[in-house]
Amino acid sequence: MIPAMDNKPPHPLVIIKLGDTFDALRAQRGDFENWIADGLDTQTLPIVVIDPRRGDALPAPEALSGVVITGSHAMVSHREPWSETTAAWLARLVAHGTPVLGICYGHQLLAHALGGEAGNHPGGAEVGTVTVTLNEAAATDALLRDLPTQFPANAVHWQSALRLPEGAVRLAGSEHEPVHAFRVGEHAWGVQFHPEFDAEAMRGYIDMLANDLKAEGADPAALRARVGATDAAAGLLGRFARIAEAHQAA
Repeated sequence: MIPAMDNKPPHPLVIIKLGDTFDALRAQRGDFENWIADGLDTQTLPIVVIDPRRGDALPAPEALSGVVITGSHAMVSHREPWSETTAAWLARLVAHGTPVLGICYGHQLLAHALGGEAGNHPGGAEVGTVTVTLNEAAATDALLRDLPTQFPANAVHWQSALRLPEGAVRLAGSEHEPVHAFRVGEHAWGVQFHPEFDAEAMRGYIDMLANDLKAEGADPAALRARVGATDAAAGLLGRFARIAEAHQAA
């Protein structure tokens, strides 16, 4: 007898939406989840967007191929109820081995969820196209190992992962930010930079934050002039999708 084929649909690749971009950018280009979905570019996994802020239920870890946690204009240190609920769920995902990628706020929330600490960066904001440098540990990391040792990436953050969870591996930093990427276990990553931001989005953020940046002594015009292509950083989303696809197939 020929065994029946398993026709179960694949588990979704979920984007956990924890923030919104500025209204003007959203009207022109969509929101964080749209930018992330474009970068994931998966042809085999359904992409589902879940927003815990509006009360969406968080699925069981075994029902997912992978999870991407978006950035946010909120602060992890404010301990919003929806954020703390998501943090507890993230700890369950990591324990189960579900692939996770936290971006900016998601990066900090992942650190917090697993016993690290997120809070204000002592040096203030890091905004614009910055140079990220990989550590030696990245050479064997499933997500980062094929990247150049140094690459440009777009960043917008006032808070950081100030202390990593026990057992976490620091993978990359910049002149301003010592933890631009880390891994916990084999399948959970945080990146402080924004792989979903292209040059237009980055310039839009500099424009929207110009007054705040001036108040910190930064020159928005100079930051804007230094914005450039960030292809290597952007490619991380597709790399993560391949990891999620392999997890689904396992």
